[in-house]
Amino acid sequence: MAHNHNHTHHGHHHHHHVDPDAGDARVAMAVLVNLLLTVAQVIGGIFSGSLALIADALHNFSDAISLIIAFAARKIARRPSDASMTFGYGRVEIVAALVNYTTLIVIGFYLIYEAVMRFIEPQGVDGWIVVIIAAIALVIDVITAGLTFALSKESVNIRAAFLHNVADALGSVAVIIAGSLILLYDWRLIDPLVTLLIAGYILWQAWAEIGGVIRILMLGSPPGLQTDTVIARMEAIDGVADIHLAHLWQMNEHDNALDAHLVIDRGAWDHADAIKARVKKVLSEEFGIGQSTLEMECSLHACNGAARIGSAGHG
Repeated sequence: MAHNHNHTHHGHHHHHHVDPDAGDARVAMAVLVNLLLTVAQVIGGIFSGSLALIADALHNFSDAISLIIAFAARKIARRPSDASMTFGYGRVEIVAALVNYTTLIVIGFYLIYEAVMRFIEPQGVDGWIVVIIAAIALVIDVITAGLTFALSKESVNIRAAFLHNVADALGSVAVIIAGSLILLYDWRLIDPLVTLLIAGYILWQAWAEIGGVIRILMLGSPPGLQTDTVIARMEAIDGVADIHLAHLWQMNEHDNALDAHLVIDRGAWDHADAIKARVKKVLSEEFGIGQSTLEMECSLHACNGAARIGSAGHG
C-alpha cells in the first residue's frame, strides 16, 4: 500500500509541486462534497434500512474529517519556527494523521459490532434507494480522489485522505452490488456482509498506516536508513576517531536529522572544522540528512565510555 513511496524523497531540497493556495482550495472543495455526500448517505441509509449505506457514509464522513484536519494542518505546518515551537509546526500533520487513523479504528470496530447484530436478526432493505445513493457516492468519491491525488504525493496527511477516498469508491461499488442483489434476490445478509467488508478494509488500512506515524512521533530513526551504517560511515572519514551519543530521527516526513558527539583524532584538531564540514557533506549527500548538529571533542578530552547511541546519563 502506502509505504513503498514514503521514503523516496531525500534531503531538504524537497519542492512542493502544487501551489499551497490552489492546494487549499482543492482540499476545501473536497471537504464540501464529502460532507454533503455523508448527509445524503445517512438519510438514505435510514430510509432504506441499509447498514452498508450508513457504513459507507461513516467512511465518507471520516474522509471529510480527515480532509478538514489535513486542511488545517497544511495551513499550520507552514508557520515558521518560533520561541514556543523551536522545531516549527511541520509535525502537526503527523499528529493529524495519528488522530485520523485512531478515529478510523474506532469506527471500524463499531461497524463490525453493528453488522454482527444484523446477522443475528436480518432486516429488510429497500434496494433502489441504496443503488441510487451509492452510485452518486461513487461519482463524488472519484471526483475527490482526483482533487487530492496530486497533493497526496507529497504529504502523509493528504495521502491518508486520498487513500480513504479510493477505499470509499470501492465501498460504494460494494454497496451498489449489495443493493442490486437485494433488488434481484431479496438477499438480506448481503447488507451486513458488505458492511463487514468495508469495516475490515478501514481497519486494515488504518493499522497499516498508523505504525509509520507513531514511529515519527516517537522520534524513531528514518525507516530507510540503518543507524549503524550512518555512524560507521561517519567514523570512516579521515580524522574522525569516534562517534558517540548519536541521535538519528525524522523531523517530519521528508527531513531527517542527526546529532552526535564527534571525536577528532589527536593530531587533527587543527583542521577540525574541515573534518566537520566533510562529515556534514557526507550525511547530506549520501544519506539525505540535511540537518546535523555535531559537538566536537578532542580525543584527549573525549567523554569516556559514552554510549554510541543515545544521551549522556542513559544506557
